[in-house]
Amino acid sequence: MTAVRAGARLRAGLPLGFVLRRVSGTAVLLLILSVAVFALLQAAPGDPAQTLLGPRSATPEALSAVRARHHLDSPPAAQYWYWISDAVRLDLGTSIRTGESVASAIGGRLALTGQLVGLGLFVALLLGLPLGVLAGLRNRRTTDRAVQSLGVVALSTPAFASGLVLIYVFSLMLGWFPAYGPGEGPGADRLTHLVLPGVALGLAVTAVLLKLTRAAVVRELEREHVTFARARGVRERDILLHYVLRGTLVPVLTGVSLVIAYLLAGTVMVEQVFALPGLGSLLVDSVTFRDVPVVQAEALLLAALVCAANLVTDLAQPLLDPRLQSTPAPKAPRPGVPAAQDAPGPALAGAPGAPGAPGAPEKDGR
Repeated sequence: MTAVRAGARLRAGLPLGFVLRRVSGTAVLLLILSVAVFALLQAAPGDPAQTLLGPRSATPEALSAVRARHHLDSPPAAQYWYWISDAVRLDLGTSIRTGESVASAIGGRLALTGQLVGLGLFVALLLGLPLGVLAGLRNRRTTDRAVQSLGVVALSTPAFASGLVLIYVFSLMLGWFPAYGPGEGPGADRLTHLVLPGVALGLAVTAVLLKLTRAAVVRELEREHVTFARARGVRERDILLHYVLRGTLVPVLTGVSLVIAYLLAGTVMVEQVFALPGLGSLLVDSVTFRDVPVVQAEALLLAALVCAANLVTDLAQPLLDPRLQSTPAPKAPRPGVPAAQDAPGPALAGAPGAPGAPGAPEKDGR
């Protein structure tokens, strides 16, 4: 019975048409981004074949082989079709710098970057949400100003600067955590090595969640239903849990999707500071050596991850807030039938607005 109710609620909150519209919109956006990513190769200075050939000798035979392999003699539209078709099959080409498959190079570093982003998101949620709620409840008071000041400091401090401070304090002075490196294996040693990078990455976006949560709490506290609940004598704790925090779920969830995009971009500097062999460091090395296939593949992957996060956010919002669910439009009255016949039933005697009820308009007896 519980599973049946959950399925009915899911179908009511996410109609098939709504899901298809969101998925198709995300697909179109990802298609546009893929065109922009493909243009990286076209915008690269010099001969694209020479760029793809890299530091190897540019003999006429080698250039001809590269042009034939990447269809560089075809029109740009055909080149894009060949590239996106290979990308869908996870054939992202070969790295110019190392000679290995781009898919293998990215796959070997994806887990480390995913763990770092997950830890940074956990730190941002752990600090940003409670502090945002506290600042909203103490609106325009000393606590609110102090919390917002801390948020401004965290937001204005670059991730690499906070990372250096964390290394100096918690690694060199106290010796609690390692200063650099990914650690050995996916277990406790890896987690120990990722604590400082995760904190540095999470602090950079904590202020975003703090501001969004505070604004949502202040807005919900000013709602009429919160005022009525207080007038009825509802306890402040129940008002906070059942009225205020429930109303902040949607804007906070939207902020989380934005934070994920910031975290993916922030891994570039954090991985450089802590010497982590993730996607960020791979992107820096690829840009330095003009390894265009790797840059294209990483840019397409990051765009797909951000689009996926936004899609999940759009689909989760109607489930968290029933007010956002799409409801069918009211039926128009049938021709020749008064609209009152479509009402649920006759007005009760004495009800507001019924004939003879207090406050009902009187008919003119003249």
